[in-house]
Amino acid sequence: MNKKQKVYILAIILLILQLFFGKNNPLPKVSVAPTNVPTQVKVIRVIDGDTIEIEGKIKVRYIGVDSPEIYHDSTGKKTGVECFANESYLENKKLVEGKEVSLIKDVSDKDKYGRLLRYVYVEGLFINDYLIKNGYAKLMTIKPDIKYSQQFKEEEKLAQVNNLGLWKKCPN
Repeated sequence: MNKKQKVYILAIILLILQLFFGKNNPLPKVSVAPTNVPTQVKVIRVIDGDTIEIEGKIKVRYIGVDSPEIYHDSTGKKTGVECFANESYLENKKLVEGKEVSLIKDVSDKDKYGRLLRYVYVEGLFINDYLIKNGYAKLMTIKPDIKYSQQFKEEEKLAQVNNLGLWKKCPN
């Protein structure tokens, strides 16, 4: 019997002992979902056109999307907005706030600010794509999260050609 087999047998024996003698201290149940499976969560609030807060005060940044910014000071008070930022915020709010959404990961889990990076769906609507397609946001591709970058690029071109949203209202 090799060392690896001995380790497996020892692990099985410890598991059996725990099951028979550890009723007051059962083994913890661990449930790990694959990262490509949608996670259903409730949106607590919309921060801006490309960022939301879900249950647990967790911030989620939409992958591939860059909406105009709403600036806040350290106290949270709004200090300024870029062109079309309010419209992007309000559309995102209408689409997801208070609703159950599905979050799907690409490659990266979080950005440098600790926000989850996800593709977001609500009732079958692909929010990331919708915002770009309708001119509420621009494409922002950051490798390695590029699963839909070509689709988003095409949708952005159509929004630009059709003069939708920020492409109509904001000269630059």
